[in-house]
Amino acid sequence: MEPPSDDQLLAAAASDREAFTAFYRRYERPVLAYFLRRTRDGELAADLTAEVFAAVLLACGRYRPGGAPAAAWLFGIAEHKLVSSLRRRRVADSARQRLGMGPLVITDEDLERIEAFGERGAVLSMLEELPAGQREAVTARVLEERGYEEIAAELRCSPAVVRKRVSRGLAALREQLGSRGEVRA
Repeated sequence: MEPPSDDQLLAAAASDREAFTAFYRRYERPVLAYFLRRTRDGELAADLTAEVFAAVLLACGRYRPGGAPAAAWLFGIAEHKLVSSLRRRRVADSARQRLGMGPLVITDEDLERIEAFGERGAVLSMLEELPAGQREAVTARVLEERGYEEIAAELRCSPAVVRKRVSRGLAALREQLGSRGEVRA
């Protein structure tokens, strides 16, 4: 059985707590990464993410499948919350207040995890910019920790070609990180 689509989850979320939870789990990290990229502040990103999902919970009864995809609807809310917080110079917490939620409490440990996630997200974003062959080879070798022979068989090339693609891909990532001032020689 296929998992429910985003549209199905969001349409059911107004009356089905499990549907909302599944939608939240599916999009919590992408929304957090979105805010981390734009604010470069883990605490602010977490606060905005909480407000977005509180707003989604309040508004999901008005979502209609078949129009804009659920992800577009969600990120539209995220964009609105970001612009509003920048204009007001604070994160509005009206949706959380309407739901009876208290202020968001973020521990130092939470903040470290958020910031580590943001760093990983930045590298994954850079990985997406690599040419397809390099991206596939780096992903298989470094992230999935697979052997060169296995990767070569899958990509239908020699292990030497896979090694070269991994080498070039990692060099490009190092260069990108260095140009962003994130790697010091």
